[in-house]
Amino acid sequence: MPSPFPGMNPYLENSAYWSSVHHWLITEIARLLNQQLAPKYVVAVEVRIYETGGGNSTLIGIPDNIIAKSTGSAIKSPEANVAVAVPSTQPLTIELALTETIKQGYLEVRRVGTGEVVTAIEILSPINKNLGKGRTKYEKKRQLILSSYTNFVEIDLLHQGNSMIVLDQNIEHDYRILVSPSNQRPQAHLYAFNLQDAIPVFSLPLSPEYPEIMLDLQTILHQVYDQGRYDLIIDYKQKVIPALSATDAVWVENILNN
Repeated sequence: MPSPFPGMNPYLENSAYWSSVHHWLITEIARLLNQQLAPKYVVAVEVRIYETGGGNSTLIGIPDNIIAKSTGSAIKSPEANVAVAVPSTQPLTIELALTETIKQGYLEVRRVGTGEVVTAIEILSPINKNLGKGRTKYEKKRQLILSSYTNFVEIDLLHQGNSMIVLDQNIEHDYRILVSPSNQRPQAHLYAFNLQDAIPVFSLPLSPEYPEIMLDLQTILHQVYDQGRYDLIIDYKQKVIPALSATDAVWVENILNN
């Protein structure tokens, strides 16, 4: 069964699914571009590693039901006939802030023969949009690309979090695709769209002597939905997480009920 939504499927933004959706999108974009750009270019899947800690740490401790309870100051051992002291302070179950390793894929279009990176393609994840070390690390890499001769494409299909793009204009939008040809900086192309819109087709910048190609991310997302069998995974009776605006929530309900 295909995705019920004409554009972005908001259920795919759930943290339970987004990691696999991100992986599928990276893989499918690479497969499609390698078919179109050969033999002049090759598209490589690269991996960035983040280490985080805190909110998603693992719970470690002793279950309450196996912590000894006693009204006396000692427990008599019948086998050894030895008094065993009971600690005056009982242990608590605590949560430790352990380090978590997160791997995030991205794409590089490279010139065959020289390995020169012509275009970098990023698909944002929550770790890029939420304040913290992950965002700081990504911002540094982002700025290096924007200061170079490499073209840059940044795809943001997450309506929550802090946007990487600050606009002077008061433009209401849920999602955005940034296309920054190196020879046009500081100007860039921004495709801003909302949940109820189809994802726009955009041009992928390459080297000046090679014509730009069009990337239909909407079709790719529908393919990812089908191939990942999200129709069997997602429970559309549940509310969307992260939560939507009241207007979008009503729109989603109408889509699912028709």
